[in-house]
Amino acid sequence: MSDWRVRAVRASKRPFNRSPRLVADHSAAPEHSMDPRSEQNTDDREPASVERSVVDAAVYRDGRRIAAPASLAEIYRELPGQPGTMAWIGLYRPAESQLVEAAEKFDLHELAVEDAIVAHQRPKLERYGDTLFVVLRAARYLDDVEEVDFGEIHLFVGPDFVVTVRHSQSPDLSMIRGRLEADPDLLALGPEAVLYAVLDAVVDGYAPVIAGLQHDIDEIETEVFGGDPRVSRRIYELSREVIELQRATGPLLEIMRALEAGFQKYGTDEELQRYLRDVADHATYAAERVDGFRQMLQNILTVNATLVSQRQNEEMKQLAEAGHVQNDEIKKISSWAAILFAPTLIGTVYGMNFEEMPELHWAFGYPFAVGLMGVVCGSLYLIFKKRNWL
Repeated sequence: MSDWRVRAVRASKRPFNRSPRLVADHSAAPEHSMDPRSEQNTDDREPASVERSVVDAAVYRDGRRIAAPASLAEIYRELPGQPGTMAWIGLYRPAESQLVEAAEKFDLHELAVEDAIVAHQRPKLERYGDTLFVVLRAARYLDDVEEVDFGEIHLFVGPDFVVTVRHSQSPDLSMIRGRLEADPDLLALGPEAVLYAVLDAVVDGYAPVIAGLQHDIDEIETEVFGGDPRVSRRIYELSREVIELQRATGPLLEIMRALEAGFQKYGTDEELQRYLRDVADHATYAAERVDGFRQMLQNILTVNATLVSQRQNEEMKQLAEAGHVQNDEIKKISSWAAILFAPTLIGTVYGMNFEEMPELHWAFGYPFAVGLMGVVCGSLYLIFKKRNWL
């Protein structure tokens, strides 16, 4: 067990102050406009007890569960003066009054509590005295709809307590709790061990998401070179998922660096340091893969735009060639129509049979008419041939 909890000294332990930002007047905190639960537990309703949002609560001593109190007051009474003892309270989507009650018991900073109430925070790590406030975003891949479902979890890690606040189904903290309870030596390291286990579960959860996105990108590459016209929309939608995952994984590196920077100052157990460094390695790998996905999708989008442009140019070329061929055919038809029109015109004139018509009784009239037809037709043929119309 590290001596972090012994060495940590609260600079100014004071009762929790119910700031106007945490009660009825939400106008002082613009973040409340993003809170889908802001209408819950208004003044004309009975405030909900924190126990209604507790998924699991337990007190551990030397890594083993010794009690599962029914109320926060009982948990709080178990902690003082008990070395090697810590409490872990898991809350799921608590109402504001519920979280404020927990904050009063464990002296949580009002700014951190406000963030936990509102949710929709970016991953971060903040230290308030001897309490760490950590925000993490878990992710899971939904293969049937090819989307990434994001969850959010907030952790208050104190000298002898951990309060976890979940705003989504993932990650499943019951599995994490079961894993730690099955390893008392790890759990005996205290609240830092719980923080490690949650970090490890969140980072490990990125692996199937990365695998699913990689599979989608491979399919998109095939569709791009196959000429699928719907691929542009799929690239755009997948890019949005990658950007969201990048926002979840990128800040994790800052969190791990901040934890590592405090190893010596806060006396983190050496074995736990190794575990946390392993999580940092996995987080770095995940962040690098996600960054690579974003660059790949940008390149694929560029290639797809180039291929679409090339296909359009080919289609325009084919249309132009078809128009050229069609134009040549029209020239030929028009030329022969003109050639055939000439004898028709001459034959029509000489077929009128008027009494006073010239050459009507001429002995050479017929040969002259036929010869004239031949001369006109031949002249037109030569003219059209010279202009490459025939």
